[in-house]
Amino acid sequence: MQNRGPAVSSFGIVRQGVDGDGTAYWNLPPAQLYEHAIRNDEAELASDGPLVSRTGDHTGRSPNDRFLVEEGKTRESVWWGTVNRPIEQRYFDGLAERVRAYLSARDVYVFDGYAGADAGYRMPVRVITEFAWHNLFARNMFVTEPDPVKLGSHEPEFTVLSAPGLKADPATDGTRSSTFILLDLSQRLVLIGGTEYAGEIKKSIFTAMNFLLPDRDVLPMHCSANYGSDSDDVALFFGLSGTGKTTLSADAARRLIGDDEHGWSAEGVFNFEGGCYAKVIRLSREGEPEIYATTKRFGTILENVVYDSETRVLDLDADTYTENTRASYPLSQIENADLDGRAGHPRNVVFLTCDAFGVLPPIARLSEPQALYHFLSGYTAKVAGTERGVTEPTATFSTCFGAPFMPRHPSVYAEMLGERIRRHGADVWLINTGWTGGPHGVGSRMKLGHTRRMVNAALGGELRGADTRTDSVFGFEVPLAIEGVPSEVLTPRATWSDPAAYDERAAGLATMFAENFERFAEDVSEEVKNAGPLAGASA
Repeated sequence: MQNRGPAVSSFGIVRQGVDGDGTAYWNLPPAQLYEHAIRNDEAELASDGPLVSRTGDHTGRSPNDRFLVEEGKTRESVWWGTVNRPIEQRYFDGLAERVRAYLSARDVYVFDGYAGADAGYRMPVRVITEFAWHNLFARNMFVTEPDPVKLGSHEPEFTVLSAPGLKADPATDGTRSSTFILLDLSQRLVLIGGTEYAGEIKKSIFTAMNFLLPDRDVLPMHCSANYGSDSDDVALFFGLSGTGKTTLSADAARRLIGDDEHGWSAEGVFNFEGGCYAKVIRLSREGEPEIYATTKRFGTILENVVYDSETRVLDLDADTYTENTRASYPLSQIENADLDGRAGHPRNVVFLTCDAFGVLPPIARLSEPQALYHFLSGYTAKVAGTERGVTEPTATFSTCFGAPFMPRHPSVYAEMLGERIRRHGADVWLINTGWTGGPHGVGSRMKLGHTRRMVNAALGGELRGADTRTDSVFGFEVPLAIEGVPSEVLTPRATWSDPAAYDERAAGLATMFAENFERFAEDVSEEVKNAGPLAGASA
């Protein structure tokens, strides 16, 4: 295979089984990857400079098509179940051979870089892709190595082989469908096929980091992070997709560390990534100016965003292809980002939830047992129309606010978080970015301005010593007043026209919490077990 590019590693892809008559393009800069993607009909150029791609049938992750190899190292250490599904070694090895042969028969793109901004914990990675735009995605999302000499000797500890055009045969490959995302944590290899959704690349490496880092006393976290006047004023924002993780961490008054994946080591917090992957549906210049600006810059990839075929002007409001329109861009496009990607220990930990039932308060302070209870619960809610078959709000519990990416038992991550909260005296907050005045379809979404004001009050210390009430159903402390936020908003029951209907919904959600937490009851203390909502309690 012919090698081209500004920095070709002596640890060639031939040693990884990819060798043919085509060309391997190594570590191309964004401009060249743009050219290749457009020339290959993979993507098109929009006005102002972003590259726009389509991801075909898969406009999001395919969690049911993700499998981990079950072998000696993982058999006892992975939390097997509906999230972490096992696949036999023989099936993985067979597909690995087919993926290598598939990539060997065509031109490929190679990215070498790192997962992790802290040199003490970072993992050298390699991403070999069929598509040029997927390689640009990897370049955006991982930490790049600017030194061509170091790239010349780069040896990956984990490799992703991305072959979207190759489909599996479930009958012979042991997969669920023609799509596959397979991880072998011992061989340190990821296989991706049958899907063009680029997010599978970054989340596969995130899963690997979540498996490996606890053994090095680093807590891997599905959270965004920023800091205030100094790098010791760190805030973490845990949350599932759509809860505001990226939006709330992009604050002009605070320095952004990263928007999605971080580690918490003995030295502090560090970003796993070198870029951001933000939802952009109905994005506005007024509401999210920092993120909006990235949609008008060279180097940004926009997935499934609609644009005018003649003028190439974007329509960020359109959901023609999906609600899950995305922007991938390097951190350097956020003016107040800390490109070093490291900071001190958190003073504040924020759990974000989008409660579509409209019963959780918009802000509450959690005790340590409550923090661990809600971390293990990982609650948010899906709303009607976001997924096929969802016709009314549906509770979703994703442990550690990122179950699809957490291969170890949730108690491993919860114990590490609790120990760090105690050691560093971090305050923990629950922020509801969902509905007020009633459930989805009746009430309205919490105003972003109000949410930002509440977050700023928490992070700025305004709420220390503030008067609070104890929520009779959910048990946590809720501030009675926050400047700039209507007082009734802080008491959800007061915003409902029918208080009895609120009571019924709140009791129902409390019961859902209790039923979900039964699977963790044997692994936590009595104090944590009793820190949840009081099922059947009256508001």
